[in-house]
Amino acid sequence: MPVNLTPPNPDQLLPVKGIVLGIAEAGIKKAGRKDLLVMRLGDKARVAGVFTLNRFCAAPVTLCKAHLAAAKGIRALVVNTGNANAGTGEDGMNRARSTCIEAAKLLDCDAEQVLPFSTGVILEPLPLDRIVAGLPAAVAGLKAANWFDAAQAIMTTDLVSKAVSKQITLDGATVTITGIAKGSGMIHPNMATMLGYVATDAVVSQPVLETLVRHAADRSFNCITVDGDTSTNDSFMLIATGEAGVAEIADASSAHYLALRDAVTDVARTLAQAIVRDGEGATKFMTIAVEGGAAEAECRLVAYAIAHSPLVKTAFFASDPNLGRILAAIGYAGIADLDVEKIKLYLGDVLVAEHGGRAASYQEQDGQRVMKEAEITVRVVLGRGSAAATVWTCDFSYDYVKINAEYRS
Repeated sequence: MPVNLTPPNPDQLLPVKGIVLGIAEAGIKKAGRKDLLVMRLGDKARVAGVFTLNRFCAAPVTLCKAHLAAAKGIRALVVNTGNANAGTGEDGMNRARSTCIEAAKLLDCDAEQVLPFSTGVILEPLPLDRIVAGLPAAVAGLKAANWFDAAQAIMTTDLVSKAVSKQITLDGATVTITGIAKGSGMIHPNMATMLGYVATDAVVSQPVLETLVRHAADRSFNCITVDGDTSTNDSFMLIATGEAGVAEIADASSAHYLALRDAVTDVARTLAQAIVRDGEGATKFMTIAVEGGAAEAECRLVAYAIAHSPLVKTAFFASDPNLGRILAAIGYAGIADLDVEKIKLYLGDVLVAEHGGRAASYQEQDGQRVMKEAEITVRVVLGRGSAAATVWTCDFSYDYVKINAEYRS
């Protein structure tokens, strides 16, 4: 079961002025489940996004980038689950284009004003006929208060839907931020097999929106890993509808920008951590905090070495304080001049290692006490400087193997 993660409360998901959402059961992979989402944006909306760095990126990712670059003003997003439309060549591109064309007909906009997104099985043709058949129902059901159903419609192996809202005040006006995400396995930064959509009714210039989406991604979705596999379809989109009735944020150093930046990042971080908590059979949620580095990059190297290690992750699943596995991961992380004598390793509040070996004060029962907890912090002090980085991950359980072994069945 997910680690301290419950389904969102529909009453706490706030509509965002300038965006309406509709869902349909298109039967893309299985009948009787929500698997198609349409989001229609108002004329003032601006959109920015970050995408996977996987060289085998899916057709919809390629098309999204092209449509954003065309700068015609995005008016709709279409998301399907059950099929990734990745590894599908030119035929996949044609099917993604056709999705945009058919949605544009229903929404009275240009095909280049539609962004397509897909998630699911790779290397299989997109069932375009089912998507086209499902679009009218999704469009007919467009409404502002559909965020809960939208979060369900983008799920694949997720056990729990992921959605959150937040409000801030700018110049006496209320600004709303609501986001949804999906993801559970094949999770690794740059980005992960995740889709994330955050919308705000704030008025934000396009250059500032581009800055904001990268800032939020680097402190949320690019700080998580479940299994170290970077997907072909990862996308994180930030939408500013411009309907809040406040002045445009056009300066990335202004107080209004900083307030919005922190709120959007908080929403994105909550969604990103929810993905890890739902990590395909996860039983432990682990925070890997590395500090005292010479640079943030080397802190990330160490954090990911620990977070990706199957030996570390299976030890946490077993609640076994086999903590030499963590030291080994630190050692092979890739810092050539690492001085192990300066390193301190903490498990929760327990000092485990220092001066190149086991801490004199460490007792096995203290390690066992922490390992039994559902949420655990691994803290590494490198003793090389003042830089720091944090990564969130989970354990590997029997269920992880079962879920992924049976994914296509």
